[in-house]
Amino acid sequence: MILIADSGSTKTTWMEVESGNMVVTEGLNPHFTTEEQFLVACNVVRQQLSILNSQFSITFYGAGCGLPAQREKVATWLAKAFGTSVVHVETDMLAACRATAGDQPALVAILGTGSNACLYDGLQIRHQATSTGYILGDRGSANHVGRVLLNDYLAHHMPSDLRLMFHDTYRMSDAQLMDAVYHQPNPNRFLASLAPFAVKHIAEDYCRSVVTKTLDEWFTDAIMPLMRNGDFPLSVVGSYAKAIEPTLRAVMEGNGLKVSTIVADPIVGLRRFHSEK
Repeated sequence: MILIADSGSTKTTWMEVESGNMVVTEGLNPHFTTEEQFLVACNVVRQQLSILNSQFSITFYGAGCGLPAQREKVATWLAKAFGTSVVHVETDMLAACRATAGDQPALVAILGTGSNACLYDGLQIRHQATSTGYILGDRGSANHVGRVLLNDYLAHHMPSDLRLMFHDTYRMSDAQLMDAVYHQPNPNRFLASLAPFAVKHIAEDYCRSVVTKTLDEWFTDAIMPLMRNGDFPLSVVGSYAKAIEPTLRAVMEGNGLKVSTIVADPIVGLRRFHSEK
C-alpha cells in the first residue's frame, strides 16, 4: 500500500494510490502547524481510509518542507501517527514537478496560497526561485493579492463601489481585519481567503489590475531568472492558478512565455507518477 499526500498551506489531499480513495484535511505546513494538529489530521486519514496496519509507505509532499529540520519533523510526526517507518517527506515543489512533468525536463510553478517556481531536469529540481515566505515573498499568489486588496481597502485606495462590496463580502471591521493578520493563527491563509474577491470581480479594472500586476511581479522575480537556463514551457499547479487561468496565460504569454498545463490539484498526476514506479 502506498499513501501519498500533497499539502499546501490551506489544504492537504491524501490518496491511497492503488484504490484512488482520497481524504482532504487542513493544510499541514510545519511552520504553522503544531504536532497535535498534525496528529489529529492523520487520525482522520487513518479512519476514513481504514488504515489498520503499518505495512505501507507514505510520501508526503508539503509546503514548508524545504529545510532538512522541517522534513525531519514531519517524518517523525508521520511515523508516530501511522506506525510505519517507511516515510518520505518532499517539498510541494517536487510534487508539482512530478505531477505535471513526470520524468521530463520542465519549468514548473506553484501558484496557490503561496508561490514558487523551479527548473526540473526530469529527476530532481536543478534551480529554484528563492522563497522568502508570505510576508516578504509569495509574489503573484492568492496571499499576495489578498495583501494588496486589504492594504488598499484599509487605506481607502480601493474604488468606493468595490470597497463597499468588499465590506459586504467579509463583514469585518478594520480592527478585526488587522487582528486577523497580526494576531490570529495562519495569517497567510486569511490573506489568501481575500483573493476570491478579485477573481469574482476580475472584469472590474481595479481587480484585473491587481491580479495582473502581482503576476507581472511574480514573472520578473521568480520566472524570468529560470528562463535563462533553458527554453521550456511553463506548467503551473494551484487552485488559485486555475481560477485565474485566462489572465495567467495572457500575462505569461505577454512576457514571451508559453504556458502548457495548469492544474488545480497535483494529486492525480502524483498518483500516476507513483503507480508507474
